[in-house]
Amino acid sequence: MENPHSERQAVLLERIIKNADKCTELILELNHCVEEIIRANAYVKTAADLTTKYRKNVQYNLEATSATDSDAHQTSDQS
Repeated sequence: MENPHSERQAVLLERIIKNADKCTELILELNHCVEEIIRANAYVKTAADLTTKYRKNVQYNLEATSATDSDAHQTSDQS
């Protein structure tokens, strides 16, 4: 005698497998899209890195210049 629930279980299992396959397909498509976005943003990342380094260099030079200026003012004030 067959299990009365086996047909229903088989249908449910088939639906689960079909949904899992769709989910896997969509995740693969999403990964592909994310990879495209990362490649497209590579130039933006490079520009951002260069801008950050430039800002740090400017900040360092401003601090060094103001330190030199204050040393020069102190030397001229002592004369």
